[in-house]
Amino acid sequence: MPSTREIRRRIRSVRNLAQITRAMEMVSASKMRRAQRNVLATRPYADRLRDVMSSLMARSSGARTGTLLEIRPEVKSVALIVITPDRGLAGSLVGNLLRRTARFVLDERAKGHSVKVLAIGKKGRDFLARSGQDLLAEVTKLGDNPKLADILGVSTNVIEGFLKGEFDEAYLVYSQFVNTLVQRPAIRRILPVEAEQSDKTAKGSDYNYEPDQDVVLNDLLPRFAEVQIYQALLEAIASEHSARMVAMRNATDNAKELRRELSLTYNKTRQANITKEVSEIASGAAALADS
Repeated sequence: MPSTREIRRRIRSVRNLAQITRAMEMVSASKMRRAQRNVLATRPYADRLRDVMSSLMARSSGARTGTLLEIRPEVKSVALIVITPDRGLAGSLVGNLLRRTARFVLDERAKGHSVKVLAIGKKGRDFLARSGQDLLAEVTKLGDNPKLADILGVSTNVIEGFLKGEFDEAYLVYSQFVNTLVQRPAIRRILPVEAEQSDKTAKGSDYNYEPDQDVVLNDLLPRFAEVQIYQALLEAIASEHSARMVAMRNATDNAKELRRELSLTYNKTRQANITKEVSEIASGAAALADS
């Protein structure tokens, strides 16, 4: 059994750890609220753009070959954008994302498709580099409030690569923000563009577009792909801070429980030492009395 001095040292260490994790929880909670506001602020724009794209695609009569709408009958190569945090300490968030990424890559290769990856975030970049993937581009250290311009390099690589025929489809892997306690690894195809047809779109007004609706559609297609990537990035940031806040709260609770157990062990050890000393004194006094 460790000495009381060693137990006191452990108690101090656990108390300091609990203070650190509590501070990290509060910081993550503050960042999470800002990230949630960013996600909620961009969703109406993304939803409205999706409705406009759906309406234009439904009425478009132009050729789709050579555009971001082209669905190629034979898929030979796919691009995968992996969005992960730059830092850890976010519970199982990073591990779930990396497992989803690895499973997607293995599934695509089993179909005979080559996979080219683009990384947003240090954790994903490091994982892809370690596993020997074909890494086309990377972006790290975007911070907690990235702008659309910050991910244009990745977006341009994906869009131009698709138009040049370097790959036939493009996918996103990111953490979908559901609520503070739930973040799900999600995968979404962004190229070729396939906007959802909703009842709202079907009943929408018939607008006149200048110079032509096909021209407007072709101009909006790259912007639509960029917005999807940016929206996924904001979802991933909100998920990261939510997961880290929950992880730090759990770590703080565990540290407090460990401290209580150590305090109980300390009291038991101290009481045993006192009992032992009293017994030794009593035995010594009895020995002196007998002599």
